[in-house]
Amino acid sequence: MLDGVMLLWFIMAGASVLFVAVDVWRTPEANALRWGFIILTVFAGPLAAIFYILSCREPLPETHKQYVAPIWKQALGSTMHCASGDGLGIITGAAIASIMTLPFSLDITLEYVLGFGFGWLFFQAFAMKDMAGGNYLKSLKITFIPEFFSMNLLMAGMLLVSKPWMAEVAGATNAFNPSFWFIMSMALIVGFIFAYPMNWWLVTRHLKHGMMTVRLASSNKREEHDMASMNQGDRHSGHGGADMAPKKVQRADHEAGRTPSSGAILMVGSISVAILGTVVVIMANMFSQMG
Repeated sequence: MLDGVMLLWFIMAGASVLFVAVDVWRTPEANALRWGFIILTVFAGPLAAIFYILSCREPLPETHKQYVAPIWKQALGSTMHCASGDGLGIITGAAIASIMTLPFSLDITLEYVLGFGFGWLFFQAFAMKDMAGGNYLKSLKITFIPEFFSMNLLMAGMLLVSKPWMAEVAGATNAFNPSFWFIMSMALIVGFIFAYPMNWWLVTRHLKHGMMTVRLASSNKREEHDMASMNQGDRHSGHGGADMAPKKVQRADHEAGRTPSSGAILMVGSISVAILGTVVVIMANMFSQMG
């Protein structure tokens, strides 16, 4: 039964990746988010393709800015960016841990380090450094908190699915077994669901970007961004829904909350750590009892 479901899923995922990988380059979106959709579709298959169509694919010429304006689409784009970057690192860590047969504690540590490291150092700070005026160190500083909060929820959701399910399916802990990749794909989808409310909060509080509209009107194909509003109390995050032209950034209008206080940020961050910590403890107890 599971073999048939996996085969169908992999076929649908392959077709979805082909569609998104070809079509996304026609969409006036930032390259980082384009690659994010492609990576997410590798694991989330037709669900990611549906997300792309509903939240980002331009339905008619010159309508992308208005199409991506709703906050739920901004939050979905933000979550997609997190799930593709962090998720790729987490799944890579799980595969390495499987091949090296690492114990649970080292497995979880490796998954978190690679997930957070790849998501923050490359997929967030490096890919988005132009929004910080090309300053990578500034980009690292600006993206650390939103990346940390979102990563915690994503990994919590993934652990709840991947570890118990793999323990029940023969061969699923082997990275060379198709069931490993199927279960990790399902885990990423659940992690996406877990991380979405956090990303909604981050986007509406000017701490994280959402969808963008990037139109390159000049021959030099230069993308220019502005991240300043992520540190200010203006109406919208500098990443979200921006209609790009050379040397000019036009922000889409969204109804967003105020920039949170340090106390609110600390409280939300503590909640994210507590959720992940609770899941890790539950999984550790489960494996200790099985051992």
